[in-house]
Amino acid sequence: MKGLQAILHQVEAKYLKNETHDFRAGDSVKVHLKVREGEKERVQIFEGTVIGRGKEGTRQFFRVRRIASGVGVERAFLFNSPNIVKIQVTRRGTATRSRLYYLKGKSGKEARITEARHEDVKPKETVAAVTDAPPVQAHAQATAPAPAPK
Repeated sequence: MKGLQAILHQVEAKYLKNETHDFRAGDSVKVHLKVREGEKERVQIFEGTVIGRGKEGTRQFFRVRRIASGVGVERAFLFNSPNIVKIQVTRRGTATRSRLYYLKGKSGKEARITEARHEDVKPKETVAAVTDAPPVQAHAQATAPAPAPK
């Protein structure tokens, strides 16, 4: 079976995109998709919350859910699809699970996911210690005389 799997991985490698996707369940994303209408092609944006990711290789996908006109709309996207132009993370969410299927039964405030804090935000103790420090003196400018005009 290992020989067959090696062949399968070799064939799949042609179709894999070399992009890394840095988002997980609970994050809000905008997925920019190519849509063909007759002979015209345009980009349509699907914005929602990621409720799960799955599989690997060419079968790797993620599922996005949003509320449109009071109705829950859920859509699964393949990472390696040629129809995906880009994936843009708009908001990081804190989720304690890898799949948020429980959101399907929730609505309104119940379906909210709290936003993740940024790593660069300092704790209050550190900020207070910095503000209690004396003001820093500005660097003195060099006292070299200016060149005389000729």
